[in-house]
Amino acid sequence: MQIAKSITKVKRIVTTAKHKHKTIGFVPTMGALHEGHLSLVRIARTKSDCVVVSIFVNPTQFAPHEDLRKYPRDIKEDLALLRHEGVDVVFVPSVRTLYPSDFKTRVTVHDLSSVLCGVTRPHHFPGVATVVLKLFNIIQPNIAVFGKKDYQQAIIIKQMVKDLNLGTRIVLGPIVREPDGLAMSSRNQYLSKHERANAVVLHQSIQWVTRAFKNGLTDTRKALQNMRRMIRTRGGTVDYVTAVDRKTLTAVQKLKKGTLIAVAVYFGSTRLIDNTVL
Repeated sequence: MQIAKSITKVKRIVTTAKHKHKTIGFVPTMGALHEGHLSLVRIARTKSDCVVVSIFVNPTQFAPHEDLRKYPRDIKEDLALLRHEGVDVVFVPSVRTLYPSDFKTRVTVHDLSSVLCGVTRPHHFPGVATVVLKLFNIIQPNIAVFGKKDYQQAIIIKQMVKDLNLGTRIVLGPIVREPDGLAMSSRNQYLSKHERANAVVLHQSIQWVTRAFKNGLTDTRKALQNMRRMIRTRGGTVDYVTAVDRKTLTAVQKLKKGTLIAVAVYFGSTRLIDNTVL
């Protein structure tokens, strides 16, 4: 496994692989790796010859009041996990490498970035789109793998790739869950024991609406009201619980097959997200 800290080195490694007619699979991460990330790495391995993983806690997607400083970092453990998965290249740039002092560009995918998480985190998706575009330009992957847990992020990246005629195919991996159903997240480790026990209600509420829809419920207002009630009963503070079109992320009045149910909820100071497509 090769480790590159500079843009020059990672470009040289990737160019050499391409000269050998190898396809490049890319998984961008912020580190603090868990089974969810590793599942994406395995997908990249099955679909490409050379797997590149980036580890970069991107400061431009955090607001000043958010958890950039305390975001979990364990590069030694991350590298050990990636080595075990047979990753070929790990790109670990510094903030100064990706954002030199004269950096002035910001990428915004309009409309898709201003709903759901974008309402309370307006800074977030422009930061994500900017760093992902930079990483795509540096690594030039044939495919890039993103997780469905961050569904809005994936849709935004797909739109950016389409709009800017990028040559990377976006592949989505399924949500990986803990045994009790909680979606795996690097932020789960912030939860107290009590908060962790209550957080499972996110998955339970999604399971409930999925069953209710299969049993004939189409009233969006009724469905979302009940989900909010379930979550609040377990101590969650709702950021949003919503039903939207899975492609445009616009609100729907009636539940139908293909509707995206998405939730963002605080347990204490920890914000968790989850979703499902009916």
